[in-house]
Amino acid sequence: MLIDIDTGWIRDVRRVPSPNCDARPPGSAPELIVVHGISLPPKDFGGRWIDDLFVNQLDRRAHPYFETISDLTVSAHVLVTRDGRPTQYVSFDQRAWHAGESCWRGRRACNDFAVGIELEGADDVPYAPQQYDTLARIVAALRRAYPTLRDAEIVGHSDVAPGRKTDPGPAFDWERLMSLLKLAG
Repeated sequence: MLIDIDTGWIRDVRRVPSPNCDARPPGSAPELIVVHGISLPPKDFGGRWIDDLFVNQLDRRAHPYFETISDLTVSAHVLVTRDGRPTQYVSFDQRAWHAGESCWRGRRACNDFAVGIELEGADDVPYAPQQYDTLARIVAALRRAYPTLRDAEIVGHSDVAPGRKTDPGPAFDWERLMSLLKLAG
């Protein structure tokens, strides 16, 4: 996997540009990787709803749960579906709106300095092996492309927004991801 350092986009992956992003603050660079879990509706996989949410086109009438989230303006840099396919929504050079009110090691507003990667899943549903493979390839590519991410920590959304968020949840296998990253070099 290659990232075009001039644009911040992964080459040769599906793109669905989200309007839910803006410039990182002056002097900010990606320094943290935040792993999320998402499914719309909850525990329902494979639909178009995540794309729709990230581009502000979620039909609130399509499912009762959507009534509660259709007004959100959120995004992520990348989503990895259950079959391991990545979709990029926001350039890594931009601030995606994924972490919300957040703090890591005393620094608030993690969106300013983080990359947000969503995995299609749920806290208590095991993630698919191909999702870990793709996630590890994306992290390895980010570490090659961005010097500020070479030694970056990888954390869960629950780590930067404790008490407010629980994803990627107990079903996420951190050891598996770390093992794959060691293999990726």
